[in-house]
Amino acid sequence: MITAQQGHLTVVPPPDRATSAEQAVCTLPVTPAAAPALRHFATTSARGWGLGDDVRDALALVVTELVANVVLHSGSADVTLRLHLLPTQRSVRVEVRDAGHWHPRPARPDPAAPLDADEGCAERGRGLAIVEAFALRTAVRLTPDGTTVRADLPLG
Repeated sequence: MITAQQGHLTVVPPPDRATSAEQAVCTLPVTPAAAPALRHFATTSARGWGLGDDVRDALALVVTELVANVVLHSGSADVTLRLHLLPTQRSVRVEVRDAGHWHPRPARPDPAAPLDADEGCAERGRGLAIVEAFALRTAVRLTPDGTTVRADLPLG
């Protein structure tokens, strides 16, 4: 298992016997740097598990989208990425958890007006749709303590 807390990485040796799932966990402060850092953490973990380029690319995109949602909308102080390699299900599970309370997207001044790329509206709002396009399954769990979004990605 690979774990990270506030940017410090610890590698825990695997047990003598193979398990049904490998796991990697990283918690970082919610800043704009969290998405690229957790993307790197995810792809490094996937490479260590021997996952192919296509899976690593999909994983990088999904992690980036989910963490960007936390940065933009949660108000949380920290974000946790948990990866589970599930070989018997031929998938890798991505879980992104925050302890915030989601803020709605700001309304556009005139919803009938065409999108203006300068507003940034044309580049946002597609995160969960992108995640769902890559995932076998997705789930969102809202609790008083925060939100967890899960996506299971196929191994190939």
